[in-house]
Amino acid sequence: MSFQDYLKYLIKRLLEYMETPADERKRRKEMREAWTARWFGMIPLSIKMFLRK
Repeated sequence: MSFQDYLKYLIKRLLEYMETPADERKRRKEMREAWTARWFGMIPLSIKMFLRK
């Protein structure tokens, strides 16, 4: 990948970000899963549920 291709890709991503309304970007952040679930799967959730009982 040449520098020009990389620069085009970055500009394209920046323009997509700027064209997206702010409320839609906030909704995307809220929909993200927790980092523990992303890194370790369902194990932290199952431990939490077990300890709360």
